[in-house]
Amino acid sequence: MFEDDAFVGKLKALERRYEELGSLLGQPDVIQKRDEFAKLSKEHAELEGLVEAWRAYGALAGEIADAEALERDGDADDEMRALARDELTSLRRRQQELEERIRILLLPKDPNDGKNIILEIRAGTGGDEAALFGGDLFRMYMRYAESRGWKTEVLTMHEGPSGGIKEVVVLIEGKDVYSQLKYESGVHRVQRVPATESSGRIHTSAATVVVLPEAEEVDVRLDDKDLRIDVMRAGGPGGQSVNTTDSAVRITHIETGLVVICQDEKSQHKNKAKALRILRSRLLDLEVAKKEAEERDQRRALVKTGDRSEKVRTYNFPQDRMTDHRIGYTAHGLSSILGGSLDDVVNALQRHYQAEALNAAKQ
Repeated sequence: MFEDDAFVGKLKALERRYEELGSLLGQPDVIQKRDEFAKLSKEHAELEGLVEAWRAYGALAGEIADAEALERDGDADDEMRALARDELTSLRRRQQELEERIRILLLPKDPNDGKNIILEIRAGTGGDEAALFGGDLFRMYMRYAESRGWKTEVLTMHEGPSGGIKEVVVLIEGKDVYSQLKYESGVHRVQRVPATESSGRIHTSAATVVVLPEAEEVDVRLDDKDLRIDVMRAGGPGGQSVNTTDSAVRITHIETGLVVICQDEKSQHKNKAKALRILRSRLLDLEVAKKEAEERDQRRALVKTGDRSEKVRTYNFPQDRMTDHRIGYTAHGLSSILGGSLDDVVNALQRHYQAEALNAAKQ
């Protein structure tokens, strides 16, 4: 049971704010102001889960008080008091679970959690096999997105000479996409016998996954003076894949040296728009990383968020298992996982990092 009066006071204040927002959203003058209505609706929606949990906690406290009174009742028979004790055990367990949920809901929100993402997959060590693995990861995430009802758009893709994908950049749009996939960033490793391996020897290859919150223009403003834009003829394997006009676009952000090239569209304007979209997201990611580094230095505490330079996951085909090395999570059934069944590992990662953040908040 919550014993900190200040903590309970904060929860009651947030409940009052939730009720106030509900009242405001029903007023005609607020409804007519689109920007204000959208802002208040977002705040109301963000508080909804917390307030529901807090109200459930209050109702549960009443049930516990009734069960405790029955257990102490001298006029009740032994059987009734035993039933009350059993019920108290169950009710107190639910109370503890609700307490944990409320504390997690009170943690500072990642401002990017509600954003769409730019997903980048690049083949790493392993030659052609790495490109084939990159293709496997690409299909895995596309199927997961489809299962969640998210929209996907390939912004740029470069295939390997023997199949697979050397590099792909995809926009994924939907509800809370970044909050679901932000822990996927890092080096993904595969151990299997390549189709071209005649001796049956197991090879190890890798691909890098980067998940960036999609940046809007209000998040990252780009002036023409900050950019160098070059247009060129698109490259490719030949035939119809090579444009005969200068439609490919390369944009260089002068200050950071970041370079984005888009050439998949036949229209120069479309390639430029896609390149700017990717560039904004990469710049936003740099800002977020810089801010997190500064906060870590100030707190002298680290809550890991999936450093993309580290090996995060291994897909072992001979043993039919996937292991996430950050949290020690192992699951079997690679065909299902690579077919897009990622809910279990996504949920395990969220619970792990929420627990780390909760422990850091208590210190």
